[in-house]
Amino acid sequence: MTVLAERTVEKPWGRSQLPAPFMAPYGKRIGEIWFEPVDAVYSLLVKYIFTSDRLSIQVHPDDEQAKALGEYDTGKEECWLVIDAQPGATLGIGFREEIGPEAMRAAALDGSIEDLLVWHPVKTGDFFYIPAGTVHAIGAGVSLIEIQQNSDITYRLYDYGRPRTLHLDKGVAVANGAPYPAALHRHLEPTGTVELARGRYFTAHRLEGVPDAAMLAEYAGPTLILPRRGELELDGHVLRPGDCAAAPSAAAVTFSSESQAILVRPAG
Repeated sequence: MTVLAERTVEKPWGRSQLPAPFMAPYGKRIGEIWFEPVDAVYSLLVKYIFTSDRLSIQVHPDDEQAKALGEYDTGKEECWLVIDAQPGATLGIGFREEIGPEAMRAAALDGSIEDLLVWHPVKTGDFFYIPAGTVHAIGAGVSLIEIQQNSDITYRLYDYGRPRTLHLDKGVAVANGAPYPAALHRHLEPTGTVELARGRYFTAHRLEGVPDAAMLAEYAGPTLILPRRGELELDGHVLRPGDCAAAPSAAAVTFSSESQAILVRPAG
């Protein structure tokens, strides 16, 4: 068992006040809390994201595109679970209608790409699966859990005039200029066991209470555990909300009828 080390990441769009159980160091604007990957599940990265301003409009390549561009061995596919949202909070995902590469480039240069995206109003419990190639942006006032491939490859298409590097050539080359499939977005009720994702790179569930035999079989190998409510126990260590641990299997964890946790494992 390994309790994953936290890395707090300052961002200009981060927050000086974070939702419980996290606390931002005095004078710091924390945008992300990463849980450092460990060998048993090194292909995956889990993080919390907290926004006070919009993130750039961006896109991630898939594995084949990343390798073809000669920069990384892996691309970045991800999913988001919204855990808190201020009134009016939105996520920009996919286009209103089909758009070609040259039109996308022109819209990124003149800023109209912002209006071409679909901005989804969000609330606690909204879940989005984001395939590689999906053009997206996280809006202000959102707290979410991100589960992703362990890759930091991001191509910015538009950044609202902020003085950061854009990656138009590579971004347009890997972007899918299509609407976002409605089937990849769901709203979860506050309680209950539910499958979050079953993709090419990872499987994830939100588990309510004690796992049954089917869930134990699903997570019979190395598993990331994120407590969301109550306490869990692993190798004599108590895990609470805000922690993340790597377990040899779900069977190694002691759950309770009052607990809720997110379980994640590599695909395959």
